Amino acid sequence: MKFWDTSAIVPLCVQEPHSDTVQAILIEEPAMVVWWGTRTEYLSALMRQVREGGLTPPDERAARHVLQTLMQTWTEMQPSEALRNTAERLLTVHSLRTADALQLAAAIQWCQGFTTGQGFVAFDRQLREASYREGFTLLPETF
Repeated sequence: MKFWDTSAIVPLCVQEPHSDTVQAILIEEPAMVVWWGTRTEYLSALMRQVREGGLTPPDERAARHVLQTLMQTWTEMQPSEALRNTAERLLTVHSLRTADALQLAAAIQWCQGFTTGQGFVAFDRQLREASYREGFTLLPETF
């Protein structure tokens, strides 16, 4: 099981340069863990692509369908006081935006703080750096 940031889920659903990479990671280990806000972050990213002309309405519908399929199988880390406290700690030690701190806090909550050897799939550079410093194994290793 690996923790998936929204930045890695978007290329699973929309053809992007990293799509083949994340598809291979998912095939190798299909169990996904995500943050409670992933669906909302995903919709934001998807609609940004629509507004900017990168996705047609049929592409958007297809991407929403893929997300619905993924949602049926993933494990979602729910909000909690402990998660919020962890996110606030992360904001004091890493250069993260709020949503990224919540993502990383959810990953830490998922593995109960035992991050060593746990996979973290992301393309956001700041989030990757913070998750690496917290002890996660980054996937893909490079991009």
